[in-house]
Amino acid sequence: MTQTHRLYVGTIGQGVWRSTDGGVSFARAADGMFVECHVRALVVHPHDSRVLYLGSEQGLFCSQDGASSWARVESALDGLQIWSLLLLPQTPEVILAGTCPSRLFRSADGGRTWSEPAVRMPRDCPRIIHTRVTTLCADPTDSETIWAGVEIGGLYRSRDRGQTWLATGRGLSSLDIHGFAIVPGNGRPKRLLASTNNDLNLSTDDGETWQPLRIGQMLPWSYCRGLSQLGGRPAVVLLGNGDGPPGSAGVVARSVDAGATWQAARMPGRANSTIWNFAVNAANSDLVYASSVSGELYRSTDGGAAWEKLPREFGEIRALAWCPE
Repeated sequence: MTQTHRLYVGTIGQGVWRSTDGGVSFARAADGMFVECHVRALVVHPHDSRVLYLGSEQGLFCSQDGASSWARVESALDGLQIWSLLLLPQTPEVILAGTCPSRLFRSADGGRTWSEPAVRMPRDCPRIIHTRVTTLCADPTDSETIWAGVEIGGLYRSRDRGQTWLATGRGLSSLDIHGFAIVPGNGRPKRLLASTNNDLNLSTDDGETWQPLRIGQMLPWSYCRGLSQLGGRPAVVLLGNGDGPPGSAGVVARSVDAGATWQAARMPGRANSTIWNFAVNAANSDLVYASSVSGELYRSTDGGAAWEKLPREFGEIRALAWCPE
């Protein structure tokens, strides 16, 4: 079995759960917050695995003890639906939070004070009532650059660690952004990947222009959701694929060449809905967890090539993370 670690699952209506035995058993870990809250964002501090941040419909919460207890981070985020969180890897005291309706908030001092950058994002959409910031991604090759993806509202880029933002993304197959990943170029142009409701998109000019990859010709469906990369092996990219939101079937897709080609991973069967989330950690690039939006959990111990289904199922999973003890 893999090294001792903790697995965290953020759910809709059941709060957050923790496993210390590789996903065999779970206990609720919501002390200090509404036990039935909707957890859509969950991140582990890059330098201290006991520290976690969580976003719910009640605002931002922080744990200093590995989710044994939580305390609200009092801020302008109180009472807002948080859909995405980012702690900058090199300077984790800089925290970005994205909400629904779409707004961005930034703290430069570990959450003690906050500002709201002046960025024009559409906030209303007839299809989903309100847009939401679904993904926040730091550029591993440029510590100043951050990306934000909005469902349904396109892509936004910051060149100053989240203080100012501009819309970009000419050529995207859709403005319905779900996930984002950046593969360093190692002497060649870096590759940016954005998943949407109808394709996976690629940019090789730092996000100025995009081209759809026609992922439906390589995978069972064109609907794409979660994107993740193995710690220390960024060219190995994982993609959540399925037949819709939430869908009734899903697979994990895997690329070993920075998203140029894709194959469905080996799974015990199709998931019960689209694969929504992945959990990776640089402490062990082989250990990966994945979840379907309709509550199934999967584990891989070979970097996402093959998967086993875990016995526990939840009603709806929206956030996933693991870290070493």
